[in-house]
Amino acid sequence: MRLFSLTKEIAVDLGTANTIIIHNDKIVIDEPSIVALERSTGKLIAVGKKAQEMQGKEHPNIQTIRPLRKGVIADFNAAELMIRGLVKMASSRSNWFSPSLRMVVGIPSGSTEVEIRAVRDSSEQANGRDVYMIYEPMAAALGIGLDVQAAEGNMVVDIGGGTTEIAVISLGGIVSNKSINVAGDDLTEDIVNHMKQVHSVNVGERTAEQIKMAVGSALTHLDNPPEDFIVHGPHMMTGLPVEIPVSYSEISKCMEGSILKIEAAVLAALQSTPPELYADIVKNGIWLAGGGALIRGLDKRLTDKIGILFHVAEDPLLSVARGTGVALKNIDNFSFLIR
Repeated sequence: MRLFSLTKEIAVDLGTANTIIIHNDKIVIDEPSIVALERSTGKLIAVGKKAQEMQGKEHPNIQTIRPLRKGVIADFNAAELMIRGLVKMASSRSNWFSPSLRMVVGIPSGSTEVEIRAVRDSSEQANGRDVYMIYEPMAAALGIGLDVQAAEGNMVVDIGGGTTEIAVISLGGIVSNKSINVAGDDLTEDIVNHMKQVHSVNVGERTAEQIKMAVGSALTHLDNPPEDFIVHGPHMMTGLPVEIPVSYSEISKCMEGSILKIEAAVLAALQSTPPELYADIVKNGIWLAGGGALIRGLDKRLTDKIGILFHVAEDPLLSVARGTGVALKNIDNFSFLIR
C-alpha cells in the first residue's frame, strides 16, 4: 500500500486575467495572472495580487507583466515564473511539498500546436511531470455540471479575459467550436478609450476594470440599475483632478461594438451546428461562463436577440477551474484530455 506520494495533483485554470489552482478539490490559489520582475536581473519580485498592486506604480527598475494575452502565452519566461510562483504559493498554503506535479491545465479551444506546446513547456518547467490539457469550453461544461459524455448537444459560451470560447459538446467531444479574440480585456479597453474620448480623462486598466464590474451592462435599460460609479482622474488638457459620475447606460453604449462581435460569434457557431444537436440546444438553452457572463443583462440580451434561453452558470468565474478539477479526478476516463 502506498503511504504517500512525492507527486501531487493540481488543476490549473491558466487564464488571461486570473489563474486558479485546485488541489484536493479545494481552490488554493485564485490570483491575477500578473508578475512583477526586476528589470536589471529578470528576478521575480511578486506574483498575483501583490504584483497587481504594483501595476501602474512601478519605478524604472520594476516592470509588471501579464504573461498571457488573448488566451495564449505572450511572454514565455514571465509565464514560467508566474506558474512557478503560484505553485510555490499553493504549496505553502496547503502544507505540501512536491518535486513533481501531475497537472491538468485549461487552454483555449482555438489554440495552435505552437501555443499548446508553450503551455506544456511552461508547466513542465514549473515541475510538471505529467501535464494534461483540456479545452476551456469542455472544462466549463464539466464545471457547470453538464453530462458531456451524453448523446445530447449542449452549447457553452465561455467569456474570459482574452478570448470568448463557444463550443457545442456531445458524446465527450467538441462537435463545433468558435474562438474569438474579443472578451473581457476588450470591454475594459472600450471603457479606457471612452473615458479619453468623451470625458478627456486618462484612466488605467485597473480603474477601467473597476468601472466594468461596478456599472458594466449589456443593456441601456435595467430593472435594477446600479448606482453611478465616480471616476477620479486627471483631465487630459489641464492636468487638474476631475470627478466624473459614470452610469451603466453610458458604459453599455461604449461596450456595444465588442458585445456585437460576441453575439455574431454565437450566431456563427449555431449556424455550423448539426440539426439534431441544434434541436437539443434549443431545448436545453445555452450556458454562459467566465467573467464576461457577469455583465449585467447579457443573458437577457442574447436570449432576446437569438431566441434561445441563455443561462448564467451558478459561479461563472470558477466554472473552468472546477471543470479542470473534475478532469483531474477522471484522467483515466476522459479521452478528450490532451497529452
